[in-house]
Amino acid sequence: MLYQLSIKNYATVDRIDIDFKPGMSCITGETGAGKSIILGALGLALGDRADKTVVRKRMEKTEICAEFNTSELDMAQKWLEEKDLEPDESGICILRRLVNSEGRSKGYINGTAVTMTNLKDLGEMLLDIHNQHEHQSLMKKSTHQRLLDEFCLEKVLRGKLSSTWKQWHKNFREMEELRHQSDENSAQTQLLSYQLSELEDLDIRENEVEALEAEFKKLNSADEIISAVSKALSISHSDGDTSVLSLLHSTLNTLRDIANKPEQIKTIIQLMESAQIQMEESISDLRSFYEEFDANPDRLEQINVRLSQLQDVARKHKVKANDLLLFIKELRSQLHRFENCDEELAKLASNNELLKEQYKIIAKEVSKKRREGGKELSERINKQLSDLGMPHAKLEIFLNKSNDNKPSESGQETVEFLVSTNPGQNPGSLNKIASGGELSRISLAVQVIAAQTSQIPSLVFDEVDVGVGGGIAGLVGDLLRALGEKTQILCVTHQAQVASKGHNHLLVSKINNKNSTLTQIEELSKGAAVKEIARMLGGDNFSEESFAHAKQMFASN
Repeated sequence: MLYQLSIKNYATVDRIDIDFKPGMSCITGETGAGKSIILGALGLALGDRADKTVVRKRMEKTEICAEFNTSELDMAQKWLEEKDLEPDESGICILRRLVNSEGRSKGYINGTAVTMTNLKDLGEMLLDIHNQHEHQSLMKKSTHQRLLDEFCLEKVLRGKLSSTWKQWHKNFREMEELRHQSDENSAQTQLLSYQLSELEDLDIRENEVEALEAEFKKLNSADEIISAVSKALSISHSDGDTSVLSLLHSTLNTLRDIANKPEQIKTIIQLMESAQIQMEESISDLRSFYEEFDANPDRLEQINVRLSQLQDVARKHKVKANDLLLFIKELRSQLHRFENCDEELAKLASNNELLKEQYKIIAKEVSKKRREGGKELSERINKQLSDLGMPHAKLEIFLNKSNDNKPSESGQETVEFLVSTNPGQNPGSLNKIASGGELSRISLAVQVIAAQTSQIPSLVFDEVDVGVGGGIAGLVGDLLRALGEKTQILCVTHQAQVASKGHNHLLVSKINNKNSTLTQIEELSKGAAVKEIARMLGGDNFSEESFAHAKQMFASN
């Protein structure tokens, strides 16, 4: 459940720390006080999109922090472990979101930076928001299917259906592409064979281009190399007394003749003796190189011709000369595929039948569960509609079978909610049959039933009671309070009949200063909550009758 929400520099909020309790918590306040700001901040913590407008004026950044207890949520715990984002031993999980004044944002889970997708994925396991515009999405058939599937299908089964369809679709696409290519295979095979023959005649060796280029550089600089080596040998070792080696030898003899040599001179002599040995070895190696070096102009010409040949072929095939062997390997692979097209097609066709059967088995199980679940869901919704003052309304869930030739990722049927609101009326589409007020109540009934079967520990209802009033609003309050007995409910409402049913009451208000407007929230005691209900009934200057009515509403809980 949600333990705490901390909001800093968000819209008209300076700093708010809200503690939440189990049960049904009602959030009320005058229009424009900032109730939507609280839910907007909560949405940001759960990965909603953000821009710079959320940052409070003249502030550098907005910071939102939501604290949840995940100790009894196996799915969330497993997800966190897989991502190496484990909460502490008590199961407390902290979601944090920063948005700067330029609109860039960062997300964190338990102190570790994560993507917005990570925040959304975890958020969907922790909290679900139902809002007053839910009935708009209820117009879409995709929403009908989602609601039914969430009600009656396990997530694992839905995942199996989706992944099997994707494999089948991918295999089918590859099979069709190969069939289409088979008509061109003959000409393509001839071209590939010719190209391979031409390249294989070159007899290209591994790393040949690199080796030839290195040898070319060496031979191309032969005169310069011989001249430099000859000069180096003359300087380092010649018949005269001015060579490096002779001078070094004389220097050593001079130092050795010193009587009573200090330790420092002895060390220097040792270093020079070592240098003399290394110098003699270097001169020997240099002389061997000079004598063995072959400045072969014929070889240089051969290398030049071979490199030109390889580079011309590489340009022809639009590859680098160094990549010619890799290109040959790719051509062989393509040729092998074309030459074995029938075998590959047979393999894909066999796999296609196997995946098709697997899909049908899973889809059949999904269809069965949808039929059974649709019956149960419609019965529950219709009972709820009756409780909400629509005793003659009847919602039916229809499964429309898809074309066998066009299976979909979601199964072999589409789902549609049809409704009739009067006796003898044929069921029809929601947007054609139901009025605005009826749509609100139908949407509320669907949301309440969906919430009853939800595994999510915290549910938010944002003014879902819009369009209902009086006794119906009281019934809505009773429904949400009953729901709050087994899960955490946050309910934003303008209805006194709903707000009076809460286990807890939070009041949002606005403070207007000379240069700013600030939103604040406070938890009300029972006495203060009664006064707030009286205000909702009779306005700021409520009467004694409104106050007495509010007390009576509380007493009935």
